[in-house]
Amino acid sequence: MEYICESCGTLLIHSNQITLDSMKDVHDQLCSVKRQNIATPIPQAPQKAIPNAQPSLSNTQSPSQATSSPSSQQSTTAASSPGGQTTISLTGNGTSYSKIEGPIDPEFKTKRQVTGSFQGIKVWGPVDAPGQLGIWGTEVTVDFDICVADGACIEACPVNVYEWLDTPGHPASEKKPFMIREKDCIFCMACENVCPPQCVKIFQKGQ
Repeated sequence: MEYICESCGTLLIHSNQITLDSMKDVHDQLCSVKRQNIATPIPQAPQKAIPNAQPSLSNTQSPSQATSSPSSQQSTTAASSPGGQTTISLTGNGTSYSKIEGPIDPEFKTKRQVTGSFQGIKVWGPVDAPGQLGIWGTEVTVDFDICVADGACIEACPVNVYEWLDTPGHPASEKKPFMIREKDCIFCMACENVCPPQCVKIFQKGQ
């Protein structure tokens, strides 16, 4: 039986296979050519430089931004969200509009379409900021183009659904009651009943 080292060409011969294997192991440890090949690193072909990918710009709000007050999150431009909706802007160069008289149209859901959202609250168009902001909400709905910001709804709500939202440049009022905690509504109708310009409409879930 024989063994030839592939590195140095040394020939090992023995009649016993077990002994030959032991001789092979000893030779592999002592072979100067093999040890030199292990010690010398194999040169590697230079890698092509990969250009740095430009980070994509995202208008999605971070969690820290989402928990801040509504008035501090007035977007300067409409931003596309992952779901395809648009984040409504409260500022812009929209056409000048006049104050609209109430009441809110109770059938607006069949006549208008959702044009976007603001902090998870649906906005029914048309919207042309800053003078036209549409109707906001799903169950707790307020026509921002009618609202005069007298604050009756905020004072009447027993579960604090509303917070003030700054809307600079709007002809009816420069702040609106934003239904930031719409899911907490208990449908007591208090805000709808006390609103002087009748810009509030409460819908039971599923309506």
